[in-house]
Amino acid sequence: MNRHHRHDRTPVTVVGLGSMGSALAEAFLDAGHPTTVWNRTPSKAAPLVARGAVAAGTVEEAVAASGLVVACLTTYESTIEALEPAAAALKGRALVTLNSGSPAGARQMAAWARGHGARYLAGAVKNVPSAVGADDTLLYYSGERGVFEEFAPTLRVLGGDTIHLGADADLAALYEMAVGGTLLPALVGFFQGAAALQARGLTAASMVPFTVKWFEMINSILPVFAEEIDRGDYSKPASSVNVFLAGAAADEELGREANLDTRWHEPFHDLLRRAAEAGHGEHSIAALTEVLKKPGHPGQSA
Repeated sequence: MNRHHRHDRTPVTVVGLGSMGSALAEAFLDAGHPTTVWNRTPSKAAPLVARGAVAAGTVEEAVAASGLVVACLTTYESTIEALEPAAAALKGRALVTLNSGSPAGARQMAAWARGHGARYLAGAVKNVPSAVGADDTLLYYSGERGVFEEFAPTLRVLGGDTIHLGADADLAALYEMAVGGTLLPALVGFFQGAAALQARGLTAASMVPFTVKWFEMINSILPVFAEEIDRGDYSKPASSVNVFLAGAAADEELGREANLDTRWHEPFHDLLRRAAEAGHGEHSIAALTEVLKKPGHPGQSA
């Protein structure tokens, strides 16, 4: 028997069958939920039908099939576009969106859903499709708490670390972007390191154990940075802005030696220079937070 709630066989519809949407549908099926699926390209439903899903002929049929509708498309705009033909069928149903987008987009999505009588919950999957269903996979939601509480056992099928952030529909998108902002710079840094090693005839795989340790160090110091930022006190640095600024020349030298395009560093170096010019040179590197805030930002330190 599956470890999830087999006693809770809430019917669910999944709209959007890309890699993540398909993973969501598979998790619902594995947990015993009657699952209806729909995608603009019908062939994407075939593997799920083979596992027991029902493929709806239209998005209207898909929405009408279940009290819980989970939409997993690329953006809020594409979600509205896909669901528009089924707008009337949304009345009284719970609509959960799991896609990327801005807080403003989430607010627009919430207004559209509620305008058609749907009960709305915005969400985000903070992992890759292959991790859907795992005990430690994080999903967070925001919006109507009643929807979350009613369907929490079903939603936990998608990941054991399932959290409701609050009643504001845009909170999931806000945290999604706030947390996700670390991803691309970290990955590009890793890719640059891989290219530098290959320039010496070494493998990217050889740096993985050391990079993992490096990320563990970063993980350990994030609470310290968060405390400095929340207090607005950067006066006791573990690493100062000037220390990072001194390393800028080494980045450029590595680029010349390994024949790398290091222009992606330029905005970071500019941020460091501006922080030093603003008097943060001997302050914690977390003081960059203040430089990132435009004048008049509500959280700006005096």
